[in-house]
Amino acid sequence: MSFHKRLSSGEFVVLAEIDTPKGVDISELVTNARRLKGRVDGVTVPDMGNGVMRMTALGGGVLMQQQGMEAIIHVCCRDRNQMALQGELLSAYVLGLQNLIVDRGEDLTLGDHINAKPVKDLDELGLLGAVQSLQEGSDLSGIGLKGKPSFVVGGAIASYADEKALEAELELARKKVEKGVCFFISPPVFELEQFLFLKERARDLHVPIIPTVMLLKSVGMARYMTANLPGVQIAENTVKRIRQASDRMVECFRIAGETISALKESAQGVKIVTLGWEHRIPSILDYAGL
Repeated sequence: MSFHKRLSSGEFVVLAEIDTPKGVDISELVTNARRLKGRVDGVTVPDMGNGVMRMTALGGGVLMQQQGMEAIIHVCCRDRNQMALQGELLSAYVLGLQNLIVDRGEDLTLGDHINAKPVKDLDELGLLGAVQSLQEGSDLSGIGLKGKPSFVVGGAIASYADEKALEAELELARKKVEKGVCFFISPPVFELEQFLFLKERARDLHVPIIPTVMLLKSVGMARYMTANLPGVQIAENTVKRIRQASDRMVECFRIAGETISALKESAQGVKIVTLGWEHRIPSILDYAGL
């Protein structure tokens, strides 16, 4: 059953994020995909996530499909103008990629090409409008297409530091739903209560919200995220568990697995993010009982 059919039928979906390589050696990418085959419902492929120059999501998505994995590619406005974005969407469709996550893209100053100039010809709503237009059979100039694509479109809810920022994100999310978004990916969730709060506030969207479960790799990572990322809440007892564990790495996998298990009753799925440790996703799935 496809990712979209599982989502539409209310079943719990498991997504795993896999980054593309910085180079043309795809051996690790292919190996990681094969490890996950039959264990996840889809693979999300960021488009030069965190502002780091890598193989594009289009290339990564095609490679995932070649390995028998259903790919969900990220598309953002940061690096391409409206012509390039529309052309890439058409290319994605004919290459078998029909699942999208439209997001804003991280700030380039956080990446490895800090002198690169962001394009941002369209914003998220503008890009969603372009997707809608293509699906209706014309481009943004109103010129008809020879054959029109059909996409399953998701969106992202950005991290929020306070109530005002959350309301702004939800208001934007409502506009995205009007533009065709049928599911959302949440910011990283480390406690069940965080997700339940967001789910309650986002009730009026009437589309599934899939929480992101991010692997904490160390005490240092947990401390850094709490101090520097807006809205991140990592309980002190979680940090204590990692610090006192005889095998801290295994404890990190166990915590991620337990978070997924806790979300099974209240969420319609999870997206697992390991930030380069994709080879460890099977261990997390084991601890989650998946």
